[in-house]
Parts: sequence; structure tokens; C-alpha cells
Amino acid sequence: MSDLDPRTLDLAALNSATKYPSIPTYHTLDPRNGGLQEETVAFTGDVVLTEKVDGTNARIISFPSGDYVLGSREELLYARGDLIGNPALGIVDALRDLADRIAPPGTGIAVHYLEVYGGKVTAASREYTGHRAVGHRMFDSAVVPAEVLSRPRQEISAWREGGGQDFLTEDELSALAGREGIELTPRLATVPADKLPEGVAETQEFVTAHLPGTRVALDGDAGGNAEGIVLRTADRSVIAKARFQDYRRTLKRRAQRKG
Repeated sequence: MSDLDPRTLDLAALNSATKYPSIPTYHTLDPRNGGLQEETVAFTGDVVLTEKVDGTNARIISFPSGDYVLGSREELLYARGDLIGNPALGIVDALRDLADRIAPPGTGIAVHYLEVYGGKVTAASREYTGHRAVGHRMFDSAVVPAEVLSRPRQEISAWREGGGQDFLTEDELSALAGREGIELTPRLATVPADKLPEGVAETQEFVTAHLPGTRVALDGDAGGNAEGIVLRTADRSVIAKARFQDYRRTLKRRAQRKG
């Protein structure tokens, strides 16, 4: 597919191919009650720890022509030059200036994934701002081949959830952020995989030690509580999330059963 004009593309296919894939929890979730089990995602090599920001997932989808489309996690909201954009969650207002200035890809479709947070975006917004300030941080970026858009919709979804998107490595993502002047989600530490915690209680202590409070507060009146961390290999081949609420809920249930 050589025509990458967003005005003529199948937008449903574009939406599916550029959605952010599901990320597993570090400890497996029990489908019966949402509690954590002892099984963990297996990592090898160096593991990068980053802050998981509690906002709304957003996308900047860029084309070689300089055109772009902005989207939320589930839907496309705005294309460059639109007179009226979908105001959902403040994503267009938060990201339009950034999308206007970043360099387009040489080929294919580049997708920058950002967390838009603060304001009135989520119930956790007060942890980042006391004055409804809005911020954004990039947490991933991927390349989507144009030919994927010509596939059947179900095949596109399976391709995405099966790891088809070509994500940037940690070094590539850092270089991109530096070139474009985009702030990344905070990098907390890099640890060898064999130093990662195994048990649920041990992991809660590990996450708390690395992230006692958010590092992306937008003003001095923010509540300051963090959502959790993301663990990812340097080549971005393995990724998982560890949220404080999952560990608190699981350990509370275990304590109640013992009592």
C-alpha cells in the first residue's frame, strides 16, 4: 500500500493496527477474582523500570506526508487540519501542538504512545495536580507497515495482540524523545532479570522502594501517590506492569483468609 493519505485510508483498519496492545501484569491475574497469583512474567537480561502513569492512553499516528491522526486508546479523534475534533478526555488539546511539530517518518506509519494525565482525566488526577493541570509523557513508539492496513480486521487485531507492531528499543525511544523534545515516563532503574522479586509481598516492597511517590506531579498540591511501574527488557521484547492496587488487594485478601 503506497497511498498513505489518511483521508483515503480505511480508518477502522488504521485504528486497529495502531492501538496499544494489552500488557500483562507481572504476576498473573486470577480470572476468578482479579487477585494475583504467584506465577510471574519471565524476563532475561537487563530490565528497565519506568513509572506507570495513571492517565488516559493516547496516540499520535504520523505519516510521511506530514499528516497525522490523534487517537485515544479505543478511537481516532482528530486528523491534521480538522476544524472540529472529538474533545474526549482533552487528548486533542493536549497533543495537537506536539503532533504539529514532530518529524514525520521516512516510510510507513509511526505511532507515538503517550499518557495524558492530570486535569479531570481519571479519578487519580488529583495525585498529579491540585489545580487541574494537564501533562503528557511518552511511554512507547512503534512502526506499523502500511501493508497491514489491507488485511481483514480480525487478522489485524490478532497481529497487534501477537506482537506484530515493531516497537522501538529503549535506546531508540530515548533517542527519539531527545530529538523531538518529548518527555518520557520516568526511568527509575535498570536491574538484572535475576534480581527481580518473585513473591507477591516481595514485589510490593520492590515497587514501593523504587517508586515511593509519583515523579510526574504537575504542581505542588498534587497528592503524590503513584500507580505502579512498568518492567520492560531493553529491546522491548518482554513487558509487564505492576500496579500498587493489585498488590494491596491481593495481600489484604490473603491476610483476611489467615485471620
